[in-house]
Amino acid sequence: MTEPETRAALVLVGTPIGNLGDLTPRAVAELRDATLIAAEDTRRTRQLLTHSGIPAAGRLRAVHAHNEREGAEWVVRAIADGARVAYATDAGMPGISDPGAHLVRACIDAGLPVEVVPGPSAVLTALVLSGFPTDRFVFEGFPPRKGVARRELFEQLAHELRPVVLFEAPSRVAATLRDLAAACGPMREIAVARELTKLHEEVWRGTLAEAAGRAAEGESRGEHVLVLGPALAAPEASDEELEAHVRSALDAGLTARDAAARVARDLKVPRRRTYDVATRLKADRERKTGEPAPPRQ
Repeated sequence: MTEPETRAALVLVGTPIGNLGDLTPRAVAELRDATLIAAEDTRRTRQLLTHSGIPAAGRLRAVHAHNEREGAEWVVRAIADGARVAYATDAGMPGISDPGAHLVRACIDAGLPVEVVPGPSAVLTALVLSGFPTDRFVFEGFPPRKGVARRELFEQLAHELRPVVLFEAPSRVAATLRDLAAACGPMREIAVARELTKLHEEVWRGTLAEAAGRAAEGESRGEHVLVLGPALAAPEASDEELEAHVRSALDAGLTARDAAARVARDLKVPRRRTYDVATRLKADRERKTGEPAPPRQ
């Protein structure tokens, strides 16, 4: 009986984020049977293969952030020639903040098949451990280290109504927590996860002020996953506040439609609500004056 022919494809293989016991039987089979193995870090992947009794000689090649273009070209050529190429990152699901996404896009553009062997994810693990709502969330990866891009991101996160997951290196986590506290307010809630699934796993929960103070006491080892709690929604404007803003906009010469749009944007309320107020106030003015209000010049 002949063995089934190996199907040429790129296979993203999820690997443990800390505990080797989380390597699935299907992941082991794919790494064992792959024609070639592309790895973000060949040293780590070789250790994983050795642990699982999988031979690596002649099959392992590095594809990382510094050679992802050349690596993608190599992967595409290999698959086009009939190879089944498994891709494994340092840890977790490939394609999340690593060159895996570039490989997927290159294979799709070349009309080549892509498969996934699901596995552990630091993003989802930290999120479910945070205690924040999990039905909707935002993933931002590693934040910019400095400059305008960093400031603008944190300013956006100050108003984010969904939990936000970020990665951070141990040497920068104190600065990131400090900057988040400045942008989002010291009382914003956060969960700080470290060494997930490992022996010394730690998940700390509290405010940004407390987290920043704790991080400033000393550098923690291991990469961190930060889960920023959702911002509290601003209280909805009262009818009196809404009417005052709409009246001011009409006094400035705006049409009812434009006044409604401006106030809805400024007060973050439904436009239908502001439009109802604007049309009512405009009608009241027309009844009192006997003529339409002049349009804005």
